[in-house]
Amino acid sequence: MEIGVLPPYRSGIGGDPAAMRRFAGTAEAAGVDVLYLVEHVAVASDYEGVYPYSESGRMPLPDDCAIPDPLEVIGFLAGVTTRLRFGTGVLVAPHHHPLVLAKRLATLDVFSGGRVDVGFGVGWMREEIEATGADFSSRGRRTTEMLAALRTALDDDPATFLGEFFSFESMRVHPRPTRRIRLDVGGHGEPAARRAGRVGDGFHPLGLDTETLAQRWALARRTAEEHHRDPDELSLSVTLPIGGLDEQKMEAMGELGVGRIVCSTAVADGAELSEQLEAVVRAARDV
Repeated sequence: MEIGVLPPYRSGIGGDPAAMRRFAGTAEAAGVDVLYLVEHVAVASDYEGVYPYSESGRMPLPDDCAIPDPLEVIGFLAGVTTRLRFGTGVLVAPHHHPLVLAKRLATLDVFSGGRVDVGFGVGWMREEIEATGADFSSRGRRTTEMLAALRTALDDDPATFLGEFFSFESMRVHPRPTRRIRLDVGGHGEPAARRAGRVGDGFHPLGLDTETLAQRWALARRTAEEHHRDPDELSLSVTLPIGGLDEQKMEAMGELGVGRIVCSTAVADGAELSEQLEAVVRAARDV
């Protein structure tokens, strides 16, 4: 079982480079496999949408919480670590053009020594998505196509893609990545599971109970088969609070097919963080 960790943005770590550097160093020293970062380009001061992962329907963050660009932070942290890998949980896909993103990801891959993978979601905040120029109602189709186009740009040289939202012909993106960059699909609904099976390398659901998680994972695998893909090549990862995450819980997740657990923690620094992460890593090694 692999272990990832998500920084506690609520603590203000996102606006403190030294604190983020210490967090990454602590995670690496504890044996954590992957550090995850999140994306919000901007947050509407009075959004109408419902945040799907809290009972209140609001993000559990202060209005002025610093959420730095995750790919820029990965570039910074890759330069001060040696083994730790990096991921996103998630990039908001409607914000991104596949060619521009292919260039950024390939560059990160080369300069980090192949330590970057990414996850994508459709986004939930209408105001944010529309402010960056995308249509909220078609964001699902746009995300599916963006992932397919991104995979083409990363894998083919030159790359050609013709679609509803993105088209390019005989384009070369250099430097080339050093290996296949993993593109995961985040979300919690059936469309996300189907998207993972159709165009993703993995599925990263959030906020699901065990029964629903099993159903969504089965749907992702069936969809992969329907699109003539090998379902055994898909990976499953989940985000869980670090509190109560013991070997028994990990074994239960492993039985469902989970290969990576991303821990969310409220602790940003110090001995308590080290102890939390080391305990989770020890438990994971026995699963």
